[in-house]
Amino acid sequence: MTDPIADMLTRLRNATEARKSTLSIPYSKLKSEIAQILKKEGYIKDSNLETVDGHQHITIQTKFINKTSAISGLKRVSRPGLRRYVGSGEIPRVLGGMGIAILSTSRGILSGHEARKQNVGGELLAYIW
Repeated sequence: MTDPIADMLTRLRNATEARKSTLSIPYSKLKSEIAQILKKEGYIKDSNLETVDGHQHITIQTKFINKTSAISGLKRVSRPGLRRYVGSGEIPRVLGGMGIAILSTSRGILSGHEARKQNVGGELLAYIW
């Protein structure tokens, strides 16, 4: 697999469109930090680390409000073939502030709001709205 973040976002998109309450993805520290940001921002209910047959998985509980998913859209921005970097003043506002941008910075994986507060830029990983 060349792009595990895109795989995570695709699994999350498919689970929400199929109205699944939980989904499981292979563990990596980067995916775990992205899941924690989604939980903190209110896009998912919870994420847990589980071990099955010696392999670690992240189990994500999706969030539905009145039978509608809390996540209405996901977009992978920076990809292996074309990396996208932004400075602290260039961090985009997703849907006028209704969504979030996820960045990989020198201070770890941050949402766009946190990166602006800390005045850091980095690789623009994805948009969630």
